[in-house]
Amino acid sequence: MRRIVLAYSGGFDSSVAIPWLADQYQAEVIAITLDLGQGSELADIRERALALGALRSHVIDAREEFVRDYILPALHAGAVYEDRYLVATALGRPLIAKRLLDVARMEGASAVAHGCSGNANDQVRLAVSLRALDPAMQISEAPVCGSMSPPAVRDYAREHGIELPPPADHYSTDTNLWGRSIAFGVLSDPWVEPPEEAYSLTRAAKDCPDEPAFVELDFEGGVPVRANGIEMPLLEMIESLETIAGAHGVGRIDMIENRLAGLESREVFEAPAAAVLHAAHRELESLVMTRDLERVKHGLARTYADLVYNGLWFSQGRLAIDAFVSVIQRRVTGTVRLKLFKGDCRVVGRRSPNAIDEREPGAHWLGDARQRRRSDQFLKLWERAHEDAASTRREPVGR
Repeated sequence: MRRIVLAYSGGFDSSVAIPWLADQYQAEVIAITLDLGQGSELADIRERALALGALRSHVIDAREEFVRDYILPALHAGAVYEDRYLVATALGRPLIAKRLLDVARMEGASAVAHGCSGNANDQVRLAVSLRALDPAMQISEAPVCGSMSPPAVRDYAREHGIELPPPADHYSTDTNLWGRSIAFGVLSDPWVEPPEEAYSLTRAAKDCPDEPAFVELDFEGGVPVRANGIEMPLLEMIESLETIAGAHGVGRIDMIENRLAGLESREVFEAPAAAVLHAAHRELESLVMTRDLERVKHGLARTYADLVYNGLWFSQGRLAIDAFVSVIQRRVTGTVRLKLFKGDCRVVGRRSPNAIDEREPGAHWLGDARQRRRSDQFLKLWERAHEDAASTRREPVGR
């Protein structure tokens, strides 16, 4: 009998996919779920998959791999899509595709499947990643990908005793270690302010403490290694920062996002830990990089975020930027102090042994003769360059 491995989230779409794939393809369906930091969302997920008819259900703790091989490179690259979205959901999809194929090979499956709807970014991200990693593996289409209309999918669910999704005014969410996305429901109207009930990781400013929290983050070679002097693995640091920053309302994002298909969509996110770590890492980089290098890095960061968002994690472009960024990270060692207060995350201190042209406070007022000579020489060269440009513009055009 044919065997299909399904990426199972526990949601309505992937729940319908288990019996439907078994019926449609006369196949054994094996479910795989990755723990990327969803927390309580994974409660009883193995039992749910088996109750729906899955032959086996694999629940894999992939949090360490997610942090090491996906979150950390994205942090180093400064991957922030359209300068706001911290690409939490997008970062998880290539890892899901990779592990989906691993289990498919282990189980001797001839095909893989997922429950992402046909008009969503995630369908493209998963499909592109699967093709990049194993072009020969067949991808079986689930009902939500277009082979059945939404009413037909609901009828099928009723017939098989599958709990229907909440009403249309409810939210669709996706959570992992790096953040949480919230969409649909009343948020579909970009004029409507997100209600407090939509958030779960962050507090409203009015409910935050009246005293700020100060966090000192130590980096070594671009890697966050200590928080307030306490050494800890990055996974543990992300979890701790999520709690601290979330309690102070940090990390809420409400934006109009340019989606893969070219449409614009209102998206709301919570990413307290990611917001703090990006702010600290970006500030420390600016302290140790030259101006020209920082500008090149900034441009590549936007490209990197686009690659992640568009599902091109397993691309030569992403690998090339990683190679460039890895050279920069050797200098990114030092400490950043941040102030968290009622939704605001602000850098209030930074230091590094690799800081460029660092000197004692106030030294530029002390009349350092060598520095003044250098400044005079630079000024003359700069003036001469602009004089030459001006004289060129004044020359008559030849007949």
